[in-house]
Amino acid sequence: MSVLKVIEIMSSSEKSWEDAAQKGIKKASKTLKNVKSAWVKDQSISVKDGNVAEYRVTMKLSFEVE
Repeated sequence: MSVLKVIEIMSSSEKSWEDAAQKGIKKASKTLKNVKSAWVKDQSISVKDGNVAEYRVTMKLSFEVE
């Protein structure tokens, strides 16, 4: 039987929401073992001078507890 834990993280990118999600998962995977899935809970952007400055995602990550 496996047990999964869920945490919430936030990540950002100047390129896209997809890139923000990838960066968040990559960074979290450095300290968390066995990341199994991610659910993008929320997306937002920051605006500077009338242009998109940053894409932001809030995700819930699940990982297996050893």
